[in-house]
Amino acid sequence: MRKELNQIIEKLQSSHRLEREEYLQLLNHQKEVQDQLRDLARAEMEKHFHRKIYIRGLIEISNICKNNCYYCGIRRGNKNLHRYHLSMEEILEAVDFGSQLGFQTFVLQGGEDPRNDRDFYLEIIRAVKAHNPQAALTLSIGEWSYEDYKAFKEAGADRFLLRHETRNKAHYRKLHPEEMDLDRRIQCLRDLKSLGYQTGTGIMVGSPYQSKETIVEDLLFIQDLQPEMVGIGPYVPHEDTPFGKEAPGSVDLTVFLIHILRLMLPNANIPATTSLNTLSHRGRDRAIDGGANVYMPNLTPAKNREDYSLYNNKACFKVEAGENLEDLKKLMADMGYEVVMSRGDFEVKNV
Repeated sequence: MRKELNQIIEKLQSSHRLEREEYLQLLNHQKEVQDQLRDLARAEMEKHFHRKIYIRGLIEISNICKNNCYYCGIRRGNKNLHRYHLSMEEILEAVDFGSQLGFQTFVLQGGEDPRNDRDFYLEIIRAVKAHNPQAALTLSIGEWSYEDYKAFKEAGADRFLLRHETRNKAHYRKLHPEEMDLDRRIQCLRDLKSLGYQTGTGIMVGSPYQSKETIVEDLLFIQDLQPEMVGIGPYVPHEDTPFGKEAPGSVDLTVFLIHILRLMLPNANIPATTSLNTLSHRGRDRAIDGGANVYMPNLTPAKNREDYSLYNNKACFKVEAGENLEDLKKLMADMGYEVVMSRGDFEVKNV
């Protein structure tokens, strides 16, 4: 078996792709191969990114969402959440603050807020670009039409993050209400790629009803899509959702999947997500030592950070906070990594 596993790993390292059963073999033998995969993923990250950690400034612009996903703390049905909606002025103040700190990439993330129509985002995009023309602008604002995505791109948006969450239709249906549709989400990702966005997708690791088989489906989808970014983090329950009493996902499995993703997509931007640090004080460090190359400090106004409550006990005020950037730089330096503020425009080569 060890020989077979080595052959699978060598294939992943050389061709950057595997078949369904080969991914399943790796997942079934995680303990036997995780150290080997970690070392290979770290070497791959060092080869392409030279031990540099790229920083993006995260601005959570609204916790109002029209959707009612069963796992999400900002779901429409959560009546216990204090809702907020950043104004244009507040968003630009966060951009200006981040620009003063040296940020050259900003991520505008929010729920699918009904009051934020296409014109609102076009105005925001143009204003951010006017305030910091050199900055890359990433949107993470959900599902839109091809025409809307095209308009955002033409206005100056560079990147778009849209986690598919699961590629398995039966699993998707257990996580989302009837009015939401997996085919639509997948089409959105195809549209983003076709329009030339640097496109990001990803999953929650350990979400309710997830299995090794559904994870393999996700890996095969990511392998086919060839995104420029993959964001994965362990599932963390929120008490005010139907899944509030579910167990959280595994940090170990999340980090293991980061190893696999780094070998699958050597040039992709892979963040060490906040949810890793929410569940484990070493979660972020393990992700970076295992292939991740991006971190996203929070530039959301401090008074709103806890209200962007996707899950319980979100880490957002220590080195996760943009104003504590120097602490993050020191922490990364102690690990042997350099924090860099540049845009970090890396494209995945199709293989």
